[in-house]
Amino acid sequence: MLLDKNHFFFIGIAGSGMSALAQYLRGIGKVVSGSDRFFATGEAVDIRDKLESEGIRCFPQDGSGLAAETDVVVASTAIEDSVPEVRKARELGIPIVRRSEMLAMIAASKKTIAVGGTSGKSTTSAMLYAILEHAGLGPSIISGAGLVSLIKKGKIGNAAVGNGDCLVIEADESDGSIVQYKSAIGLLLNVDKDHKEMDELMDIFRAFQTNSERFVVNLSQSHAAALSVDAQIDFSMDPQVRAGLQATDFDQEGLSIAFKINGTPFRMQTIGRHNMENATAAVAVASLLGVPLLVAAEALSTYEGIYRRHQVYGKKKGVWLIDDFAHNPVKCAMSISACQPLSSKVIAWFQPHGYGPTRFLRKDFVQEISAVLRPDDEIWMSEIFYAGGTATKDISAKDLVDDISATGKKAFFVEDRNVLIDQLRPHLNEGSVLLLMGARDPTLEQFAAKVWEEL
Repeated sequence: MLLDKNHFFFIGIAGSGMSALAQYLRGIGKVVSGSDRFFATGEAVDIRDKLESEGIRCFPQDGSGLAAETDVVVASTAIEDSVPEVRKARELGIPIVRRSEMLAMIAASKKTIAVGGTSGKSTTSAMLYAILEHAGLGPSIISGAGLVSLIKKGKIGNAAVGNGDCLVIEADESDGSIVQYKSAIGLLLNVDKDHKEMDELMDIFRAFQTNSERFVVNLSQSHAAALSVDAQIDFSMDPQVRAGLQATDFDQEGLSIAFKINGTPFRMQTIGRHNMENATAAVAVASLLGVPLLVAAEALSTYEGIYRRHQVYGKKKGVWLIDDFAHNPVKCAMSISACQPLSSKVIAWFQPHGYGPTRFLRKDFVQEISAVLRPDDEIWMSEIFYAGGTATKDISAKDLVDDISATGKKAFFVEDRNVLIDQLRPHLNEGSVLLLMGARDPTLEQFAAKVWEEL
């Protein structure tokens, strides 16, 4: 088994999924190194520094880091055959595996809880990890986003190795890799159009269900509910749909939410009804593992959130700035909706990623965003993020803006995000919320900091 090998090299190690695997393997005693094209351009410096502080050597993506003693090369799905490390690994006869294959091997070695769904995986994984850690179960986690509690310790925050049997992972449906994981507990949050058509997504999640020893679903989401195996271990937010775990009495006041699960009060420092849903999902799995509701409530009362998931920068010159990872139509609409109780005016900025995904979801973006915007709310977009490789650039973010404007909603295009604040400053009122949304672009954190500085 490749997991028994000692020296692993990651191509594209700065990516959130790759850096998490690298840190996990280092945490169980493996020798780990890696490369990334962003290192040569001076980007992702913070990620490189944090990886190296964990004992993971980092190199530019030019083949210089790969050596004969390397046992296994792990490549992200974005890595093409022309990359120097791929060619060199083949010359040296070193086996190359994809990120999802390596994660599947790791998952098979632990009592794994795989969190699936098209929205909320990172947040729910982090909440579940917080509950299991508070309950003394010594969990491990491999996540797609940094947990604030781990970032505060100087880490990237998307991986941790505990002394217990439980491992929490995100199971990604976007590339179909979710079907590779054999989990002790599979958790399905929701199924919405994202990357693939609904029929294909349902087939993928049906395989996920089959591969899970126990399967927990959200009964208040119709597509997820269709895959329910046992309603007694499922969860629901809908009073008309009964489940083993029932969330009720949602209330949002400022930057905190309150609700009940089976009558037990919960309060969290976060926003949005969707976070009650994420929390209830995490509690449902924790209950299967023997964690009492009161212990789960204690854990979530101090939950600190995850990086770029409704991350509140603060209030400056009367304007709230919030940064979020939302990137598909439903997530963008939910993100805007979660901010609306804070202000009568939400100005949302969005940077779509990938020409193919934007083209595929164009109508859905227009429909979801137009539906959620109130008369005073606004949506601004900058040009589509291009990550490199082959792409047909036959669509622009301006096309989405024009479509949304045609519905009668306030929509604006600012091609260069660096002039965003200058352009929208006249639109900001006392008490407004400025919400930044986007994913995949590793410079979005720096962009949010720049907006905060210029606000």
